[in-house]
Amino acid sequence: MATIKDVAGAAGVSVATVSRVLNDNGYVHEETRTRVTAAMEKLNYYPNEVARSLYKRESRLIGLLLPDITNPFFPQLARGVEDELQREGYRLIFGNSDEHLEKELEYLQTFKQNQVAGMIAATNYPDLAEYSGMEQPVVFLDRTPEGAPSVYSDGRTGGKIAAEEILRGNSKCITLFKGPAHLPTAQERFSGALDVLRHADVNFQIITTASFSFKDAQTSAKELFAAYPNTDGVIASNDIVAAAVLHEALQQEKRVPEDIQIIGYDDIPQSELLFPPLSTIRQPAYDMGKEAAKLLLNIIKKQPLKETAIQMPVTFIKRKTTRKGD
Repeated sequence: MATIKDVAGAAGVSVATVSRVLNDNGYVHEETRTRVTAAMEKLNYYPNEVARSLYKRESRLIGLLLPDITNPFFPQLARGVEDELQREGYRLIFGNSDEHLEKELEYLQTFKQNQVAGMIAATNYPDLAEYSGMEQPVVFLDRTPEGAPSVYSDGRTGGKIAAEEILRGNSKCITLFKGPAHLPTAQERFSGALDVLRHADVNFQIITTASFSFKDAQTSAKELFAAYPNTDGVIASNDIVAAAVLHEALQQEKRVPEDIQIIGYDDIPQSELLFPPLSTIRQPAYDMGKEAAKLLLNIIKKQPLKETAIQMPVTFIKRKTTRKGD
């Protein structure tokens, strides 16, 4: 791995000159700057961002905490965050908590030790004292403690749309999946759907899922058909649960959507690759990530904020797991 001394030697300048180029501090002749930059590219040299932040007292590092990178929804968020930060000259340090509090706390400590300028957190624990006590600004993404800077989608409307669409396809015995009780986002979409079903002339039942993981989704799908074999419509708590239900329905030789309709939530990229392709409520994950990055950078730069809680719209994506209706 190349060092700053290697760059200085290749460019025929002093280490101090390379340092001035890296930190944009002090005068450097343009021809010399060009030689240093060319040497860095040739040697594939990358400066130590932590050291630079200490020297300049201005960090270009941002911490991003996600709860579960095996869920395809969260990498979409991350990509939006990364693209916006990179465009503004910032770098990303990433942490995956696996929805474990201890692991999350360890990553928060890591972010502090690396002198991040700010953090973006899709956390299951937004009310942690560690967040309120941060010196660095924090923006919450997809998880929204009241009064804190945050970016999220309109979950209640999403649940409402899902219920209206399942009714439009004439399902009469509906199973509504209630996502993890500790996640406000899951409860909002559940509440939105529940409000609609309560006022409809249909039978419905509720299954609660402990998490959004693949393993729990498979268990819940088997539970569904064991407990409610006559279900002809499913409103899933997310696309992973919907995919598990679809798989189990086809295993039982049920026709989709003729015998049973299924609606997911998130519109992860894999949804349209399922067979049949999954109808779902789309959250604009990539755009949510970009907005969270923009909000955080505005806070870091102390720019005036039009709003600190940004709610983004959801839409119904109709594919082949729902019927056309009357």
